[in-house]
Amino acid sequence: MVCQNCGTEIADKAIVCFRCGQGTVAPLRKPAAPPSPWRGVAAIVALVLLALLALFLGRAGTIDVPPALRYAVMAICLVLLAWRVVRRRR
Repeated sequence: MVCQNCGTEIADKAIVCFRCGQGTVAPLRKPAAPPSPWRGVAAIVALVLLALLALFLGRAGTIDVPPALRYAVMAICLVLLAWRVVRRRR
């Protein structure tokens, strides 16, 4: 067999060319796609948002926090949870 990359004569059952390192057969699996650059930004924003929400939830039982804010915080948490569940199922 001849290497398709460098033209060196190699064994018929060789998986890799000993001279150039080129594979002799097609890979069985595709390489993983690189992660999106927005994924890290989204994670940082989510962490900051969760930290701020935790501060508000600490006061949620007191009279200082308006009920609309309590419901908004709970709604945001539910949306984030639902989004995470949907993303994991794909």
